[in-house]
Amino acid sequence: MVHKFLNNKSLALSGKSVRIGITVSVLTLAFGGLLWTTLSEGTEYYKHVDEVMADPVVWQDKNLQVHGFVVPDSIQRKRHSLEYRFEIENNGSVVRASYAGIVPDTFKDGAEVVVRGRLGPEGIQVIPNGVMAKCPSKYEPKPVAAEMSQYAGESQ
Repeated sequence: MVHKFLNNKSLALSGKSVRIGITVSVLTLAFGGLLWTTLSEGTEYYKHVDEVMADPVVWQDKNLQVHGFVVPDSIQRKRHSLEYRFEIENNGSVVRASYAGIVPDTFKDGAEVVVRGRLGPEGIQVIPNGVMAKCPSKYEPKPVAAEMSQYAGESQ
């Protein structure tokens, strides 16, 4: 009789444990799947042109921010539109980029830029508002040492 009681109780506990285990497993898989899809779609890599062009196949169809400099005389604008084609270079590597939209005022030959988009067979397809050009160096503050030497010369 005692033997029968223990078996029923152990079966009841194992059934409850199995249900809890299955519930935890399902929730873990669901949360993991949700996390995976969210992170895989939202990931954006920041790379320099030479890093991307060293092995472009790896970066195909991935969200990228690519840093480089506009190649002089490479900016082409389609007539009566806001469609641009240009080249970006860094450390001897060059990639073509195409963009439709308004470019920043500082976007010009030789400008330091970061473009956001995806790498495809024709180069980088830049997303809307995806061209960021760095301000020219005339807007950067002077080094502190240069200012200090200027003031030191005035006081003598």
